[in-house]
Amino acid sequence: MRLVVNEPVERTDRPYARRWWALLVLCLSLLIIVMANTALTVAAPDMTRDLGLSSADLQWVIDGYTVPYAALMLLLGAIGDKYSRRGALVLGLVVFGGGAVFGYLADSAATVIAARAVMGVGAALIMPATLSLLAATFPRAERAKAITLWTATAGLAIAAGPVVAGALLKDHGWSSTFLINVPIAAVALVAAFVLVPPSRAGHHDRIDYVGGLLSVVWTGSLVYMIIEGPHFGWDAKAITAAVVAGAGLAAFVLWELRHPRPILDVRRFGDRRFAGSNLAVALFFLAVFGAFYYLTQHLQFVLGYDALATGLRMLPLAGAVFVGSALTGYLTPRVGMKWTVTAGMVGGTAALALLTGVDGASTYADLVAPLVVLGLAIGLALSPCTDAIMGAFPEAELGVGGAVNDTSLELGGSLGIALLGSLLSTSYSGHLSDATAGRGLPAGALSTAQDSVGAGYAVAQGIGDKARQLAAQAARTTDPQQAAQLKEEAGRLAGGARQMKDAVGSAFSDAVAHTSLTGAVILGVGTLVVALLLPRGTAPEPEPARGAEELVDSRVN
Repeated sequence: MRLVVNEPVERTDRPYARRWWALLVLCLSLLIIVMANTALTVAAPDMTRDLGLSSADLQWVIDGYTVPYAALMLLLGAIGDKYSRRGALVLGLVVFGGGAVFGYLADSAATVIAARAVMGVGAALIMPATLSLLAATFPRAERAKAITLWTATAGLAIAAGPVVAGALLKDHGWSSTFLINVPIAAVALVAAFVLVPPSRAGHHDRIDYVGGLLSVVWTGSLVYMIIEGPHFGWDAKAITAAVVAGAGLAAFVLWELRHPRPILDVRRFGDRRFAGSNLAVALFFLAVFGAFYYLTQHLQFVLGYDALATGLRMLPLAGAVFVGSALTGYLTPRVGMKWTVTAGMVGGTAALALLTGVDGASTYADLVAPLVVLGLAIGLALSPCTDAIMGAFPEAELGVGGAVNDTSLELGGSLGIALLGSLLSTSYSGHLSDATAGRGLPAGALSTAQDSVGAGYAVAQGIGDKARQLAAQAARTTDPQQAAQLKEEAGRLAGGARQMKDAVGSAFSDAVAHTSLTGAVILGVGTLVVALLLPRGTAPEPEPARGAEELVDSRVN
């Protein structure tokens, strides 16, 4: 047996013998893509303090990864289909690992953002390659089970990122969280050559680069608009991005409708199963990413858990994803994807509805049920959708199919963080203003505290520090009258610090409840639309790849 697998999977007349080991490599590759974002959520406070990041800087540290990731997937997926899917995976792992090392060495906001952008390019190569290689390697009868395990890995990564990052932050700086990805990428890189068979499309048509570039323009502009507008206001940059996204999308659709070999046949969206599955993925990740964004903040700031404890408390979600995935593997063949997907989306809506009960007195115990329900919902809904999306593409376009699925996921996640994050910020600011009304808080202090929950607690701590300084000064002074005045002022400030801390926690908890209600309404309405779109019955067989005889002559680099 050769150490490096060289025989293209398309040339074999039987299922690849080591396909389940190959799936492990693909899941490891997926793991680092998701962990790169979830680990950052717990490292962000330390990074902000160390680098002196503004709220805009921090937002682009998070989203500098998202823009190239979402924009490039479709084009890079098509390139992988034509030349080498395994080659795209390997190159993506190299680029991603290099970006992670760059991030570890970064010492400014600009370099961290640049490192995240490089990692986003690597992720855009890796993500569609994992799904296309999975679909090419597994026979149709086993594909749903493999996709279920692939989806469950994403659920594991959601919780694993904060846990591993939290463990590192106990003894190391925020930059160490970038290195989480490097050993996993290195193992996946070597294992890709040993366990993952080469694969590429059997036809040799020229790639529709015009369509690919138009997809980069409209997707990148749309993601930029989603990030820029809600967070920083609808200024000239956000409006320009919106115009470019709209014009780019129109040009893309018109070009693809007229091109004989489009990079993406947009007519597929006329199929109810395909359109409904993509909408379900986008809506679900809108809810999941939005909820994860504010729940990690609530655990860290309001409930006072450190980074590791926060990660550990997200584990019920990961465990529930595995249970939900097992359930969908049993239920979908029996009742059809329409019912499992709808049930999952109903569960996601219920999880967000449960979070509307969060208030200043809530504890972690009040969050366990929503996390478990949300995890079960993810496991139930996402695997059938991904299987349906991939099943709509012929073998020659599996990379494009993976890119479509992942673009829906990323657009939904970006929209969730932008919209729900913006609503959270606005709601928190309003509730804090109401909670501190009439307490004599300086206008500058209130404005600072309204910027974020972290800033609010920093203001409360600053008032408390001032109180302790005055108390110490009172203890040193020899003038009884002055000492009494200082003690009185110290007591007043100490009370103000406690009130401010309580007001910040209460305001953020109320904002979480308000934002969750909005998220539940969005997902609930989306559930009805998806339920109407998805047809009953089993998925149709995908169209055959162009030119079956061309598969025999494929050459893989």
